[in-house]
Amino acid sequence: MKLSNIFNRAKREVDKRGGVDALKEDASELHRIAKQKGSMGDKAKAAGEAIKDPGAADPDKPKAGSKPGQP
Repeated sequence: MKLSNIFNRAKREVDKRGGVDALKEDASELHRIAKQKGSMGDKAKAAGEAIKDPGAADPDKPKAGSKPGQP
């Protein structure tokens, strides 16, 4: 597989999840989950749930790809 094909595929996947900003929010959310207290199993479950929805679960910020004023 050519390197450009790999790059294009990765770009498509990032765009599907809401772009680079949503990717950064996901990483931040996973970092927060990893630092919280609890068992590895609980952290894994929380991380699995968090990654299903793109963007951080911050109620003050709109979700990636949504318009202001919409959930």
